[in-house]
Amino acid sequence: MTTARDIMHRDATCIGSTQTLLDAARKMRELGVGALPICGEDDRLQGIITDRDIVIRCLATGGDPATTPASALAQGTPFYVDADANLDQVLTRMSEKRVKRVPVIENHRLVGMISEADLASCGQLSESQLGQLVEAVKSGPADHTP
Repeated sequence: MTTARDIMHRDATCIGSTQTLLDAARKMRELGVGALPICGEDDRLQGIITDRDIVIRCLATGGDPATTPASALAQGTPFYVDADANLDQVLTRMSEKRVKRVPVIENHRLVGMISEADLASCGQLSESQLGQLVEAVKSGPADHTP
């Protein structure tokens, strides 16, 4: 059985909760990614920040990304999947939450990330299953509650 651990991107890089949104944007550019997990000093997941979050929730409201900490955009309890979740569970949760990427947790620690691209390239899903995920994500705003 294929698990989240089997398809996740293992080199997930966190942005510290006290680092600024400008730091996050620069790290996204450096890594070529559109989202970063936000982690506290204890390396525990506090949320996810996307490039869109920085634009819509900071810049567009007159915020200063050079002084706004990443933690300011972390809302509620973060959504994630367990490293041992099977592929169907990952797909279902991502579809339900309408998210393109999800952190993978093991023993309360971030161990990776799964994106739509990871699912598409794992070779375990049909075109129909992938299409359903894409449609779910397009259908409305993401729900980041657990």
